[in-house]
Amino acid sequence: MPLQLPALCLIATPGRRRAVIDTAREAERRGYQGIYVPSRFSNMSVCEALAWNTERITFGTAIAPIYARSVSDFAEATAFMHEVSGGRFRFGIGVAHAPGHARMEAKAGKPLTDTRVFVEKFRAQQGQGPQPPVIIAALRRKMVALAGEIGDGVVFANACRSTMGASLAHLPPAKRTDPAFFVGCMIPTCVSDDIEAAKAVNRRTLVNYLQLPNYRNYWKESGYVEEMTAVERAIAEQRTDELPKLMSDKWLGDVTLFGPAARVREELAAWYAAGVRTPIIVASSATGHQLQAINEVFSALTT
Repeated sequence: MPLQLPALCLIATPGRRRAVIDTAREAERRGYQGIYVPSRFSNMSVCEALAWNTERITFGTAIAPIYARSVSDFAEATAFMHEVSGGRFRFGIGVAHAPGHARMEAKAGKPLTDTRVFVEKFRAQQGQGPQPPVIIAALRRKMVALAGEIGDGVVFANACRSTMGASLAHLPPAKRTDPAFFVGCMIPTCVSDDIEAAKAVNRRTLVNYLQLPNYRNYWKESGYVEEMTAVERAIAEQRTDELPKLMSDKWLGDVTLFGPAARVREELAAWYAAGVRTPIIVASSATGHQLQAINEVFSALTT
């Protein structure tokens, strides 16, 4: 049976914005599941461009930080994109993290409470027309459970494949078996015949995440206590340049995809088997920029 194509993460960096939209159109032509856009470089604007410049592919934010705009402003924009795209837009939301809050000059509160209140207010907006499905970003069990209670889906980032089943067990049984309930995961990916170079790329990708307590706590719960304890010691001693060396191959293989095309296809199939209906490839290249990385993914997954 042919491997189901995943979704792609696209970031519209300055100078390459038009090329990113063209890449989305190519992903649509090839039959990829979707396009998901992280919060940097105005993902709401990128999604509006996708609404106009694609015809069939599903697309969405992954994620739009709930503190970045007022609820009413979000509701106006999301209803617009939902309507003009013919219902292809997915509104992925989350509380983001401390560096993002600083960038947005936002004051974060309590993640669970703030997410619940945001969704309630969002759905209570009047006069905008139908709204898109709301996908809630989660890592740990309480947020997963909340996504199952009030959301239309859940999206992880840098999650462990080995504990995905345990995470999804916190969804209500009806949501776990409902194919319409979105289950996605952003997976750092580097396709390269030089497997050590590919691993090095993914380690660089994850350095900043290792410095976030919420991610470390999640990875500890997933069984990587020794690795995360060593990371915390290095951070406390201001040895952050050593963090890549503290990422074990076992942990890296649990959280990311790397290596030659055949290996990436095999590991991607394992993510589906773990319960992730929509793996979202966050592509990096060992030899080039994002668009080259995506072309490497295209080549790797062409059968």
